[in-house]
Amino acid sequence: MAAAQTAPPARRSRKRLWIVLALLLAALLGLRWVSRPSQVGWIVLSQAGRALDLELSASGASEYRLRGTPMLEVRDLVARVPGSDKPLLRAGRVYLAAPWSTIRAAGAVLDIERVELDAPQLDIGELQRWLAARPPSPGPVRLPRLSRGARVSDGRAIGDGWSVENIGLDFAELDPDKPLRGRVRGRASSAGVTVPFDLAATLHRPAPARGLGLSGAVAVETKDWRLPMRMRAGARLHAGPDGLGLDALRLGADARYLSGATDLPFAFGIAGPLRYRDGELTLAPMGAALRAPPDSAVPQLDAGGRFGFGAALELHWQGRIQAWPQAWPALPPPLGQSRTPLDFQLDYAGKPDLSDTVALRTQRDLTRFDGRLRLPQMLAWIDAKDAPPLPPLSGTLSTPKIEISGAALEGVEVLIEDDPREHDPPAAAPAPAS
Repeated sequence: MAAAQTAPPARRSRKRLWIVLALLLAALLGLRWVSRPSQVGWIVLSQAGRALDLELSASGASEYRLRGTPMLEVRDLVARVPGSDKPLLRAGRVYLAAPWSTIRAAGAVLDIERVELDAPQLDIGELQRWLAARPPSPGPVRLPRLSRGARVSDGRAIGDGWSVENIGLDFAELDPDKPLRGRVRGRASSAGVTVPFDLAATLHRPAPARGLGLSGAVAVETKDWRLPMRMRAGARLHAGPDGLGLDALRLGADARYLSGATDLPFAFGIAGPLRYRDGELTLAPMGAALRAPPDSAVPQLDAGGRFGFGAALELHWQGRIQAWPQAWPALPPPLGQSRTPLDFQLDYAGKPDLSDTVALRTQRDLTRFDGRLRLPQMLAWIDAKDAPPLPPLSGTLSTPKIEISGAALEGVEVLIEDDPREHDPPAAAPAPAS
């Protein structure tokens, strides 16, 4: 039987060499491809997009670092819900630094060093649609640890008819088992009203139903008046079918109402559950208290009811004014001699600057008033030195007895009609006929 023929040793060596060279060339090409920041960014965004069920892309330059703590930086990030042409999130720059232990764990460990976002723009409607489509979590939501915290600068959130601009957020560390302390600032806008804020925040634990504390500067601003304030608030985080918000909110503030030459300092407090859902912010049922110096035009009152802010501002309050303010025009006797608190009911649905009509019902002893007024005109009447004897309001006043110029009238019912034309700007002159 003939001996089996074998390839010469030189030929076998050359074959192995070609295989090694081919593998080395493939490795070099792969390393070259992976070493390009844009390719690394594409790989990371692709994996993150699949995990989050989002379409992620970045059209700007990317950078990364593998030595020490791995770092990835992508620019011009866009995140979309699959099938939607409206971005859920845009960001001019996203920076992420995570240790090798987190990368090797492939999601089992959520230890991250730092996160930074520059100029992010978040669409709240798209976010809610994405959250509604997410499958329910089988267990408690896992939060990452950020050993060097996070920073958001020049952010923007857009809702239905409102937005928050110039959002800034800073915190030094995030640990699910430790209190979270940081600072948040921005400027909310809706229907001609802006609310700049700069607040220090402390969260007992970064999880639902945990305590939250806020303190700092807030203001409410319109074209005609401003309400700067220093506030303090405590609450518990809430997330449920009725929306996002705060449970057991307790808020107190020192404020000033500023309009032209008018400067009215006062303090107020509100309490109740705060909710945001379907474009509306509500506080109901709510309690409110208002306090001011004895000589102020601001009344001392306690009230309860409902606050709503969405397409319009809605107020429904029932309460009691403890005493007729000294700065208000004096009531004729015997109304002015009574020390009985003044019960009231106030209803408003209109522009957020409170310039539309307010429905007001009041009662003191057996005297009742049921009418309508506009708050800016009423404040101007109270503040005027030579104010007319009758306030700028319309309604019906009934009282068992009233004394005017020394004459006593009994069983009085007065119909008050305010001329709205006195408070409206003059009409433009008609154009001459051609």
